[in-house]
Amino acid sequence: MYSFEPTDEQKMLIETIARYAQSNLRPASHDADEECQIQPNLIKKGWELGVLQASTPEAYGGFGEHSSITGVLATEEMAWGDLAGTLAVMAPGLFVIPILLSGSEEQKNKYLPPIVEGEWSPYTAAIIEQHYDYDPNSLRTTAQIDGDSIILSGEKSYVPFAKESKMMLVFASLNGQTEGFIVPNNNPGIQIGERQKLLGMNALPVYPVTFTQARIPAAEQLGGQKGHDFRPILTSYWLATAALALGVSKAALDYAIDYAKDRDVFGMKVAQKQSIAFMLAEMATEIESIRVLTWEAAWMMDTGKEDAYKEAYLAYTGASDMAMMVTDRAVQILGGHGYIREHPVEKWMREARSFSILSGLAII
Repeated sequence: MYSFEPTDEQKMLIETIARYAQSNLRPASHDADEECQIQPNLIKKGWELGVLQASTPEAYGGFGEHSSITGVLATEEMAWGDLAGTLAVMAPGLFVIPILLSGSEEQKNKYLPPIVEGEWSPYTAAIIEQHYDYDPNSLRTTAQIDGDSIILSGEKSYVPFAKESKMMLVFASLNGQTEGFIVPNNNPGIQIGERQKLLGMNALPVYPVTFTQARIPAAEQLGGQKGHDFRPILTSYWLATAALALGVSKAALDYAIDYAKDRDVFGMKVAQKQSIAFMLAEMATEIESIRVLTWEAAWMMDTGKEDAYKEAYLAYTGASDMAMMVTDRAVQILGGHGYIREHPVEKWMREARSFSILSGLAII
């Protein structure tokens, strides 16, 4: 039986992230969204909190052990401050964590220490495809073996920091199985398109990437030429997305509660209206339910339970629906003010739409 009590190390990390989210991310989130840019010093400060380093063993440049539970706790806390800022801070993890989970020993020693020990640098991963039937277990981007090389062909979308990145981890179908491949950004077979404009997360730079017969050494297949099991990586994507949805939803609930307590309508506080009180209670209940489901899935992942993959998917799909409900109701509770951009609830509602279609922008 697992415990709901965080360890002392987890408490310390969460408290540090909470201060960063409240004092740095939240005050900058509105302007970052309007200007479509996150200040580099804000990303640098978030990187220095050491979330990724705390999940990387000392042998590879970190100071801890990989923990899905710590990951979901940290991700939710940071996303409460700002979603785009959190995704920017976590971007190098898109490259590091799959190698940590499924890479060969040679790949771990070669790639992880320079990233984990260094300053924040735009490493990324390309997994999402812009097709109506997109399925990470059945990708249209293909990989073909050609002697000592792998040839990648296909199109990816919503790749964070693609234009600025040094290297990216590309997921493609090899013999019907999803496999990862380490690809340098200067590969002549890569074409990076113009920055994509999104409904939400405007401050996060994402790009479409096309692979046209992009040739890489066969040794750069994740896990070496024997390949790897994709399920732990996909499970970690789903857990991260669920945690992000929890953070954004909690932010919307907290803001709606404060507004309802302060706002007078016809001589009484909005929170005193029974319909509003019931709405807030249902929002809180849904958040708590998904949080427990996410924690359980993370615990199952950490303890090697076979059903972790299924449980993480349930947490992810449940969190996607929950975030839409909670943020939509936060807008309703603010009434006309909910539609004004000076209040963050409309931004959170726009961002909540992304969780059901953009899983793959963060990993824990």
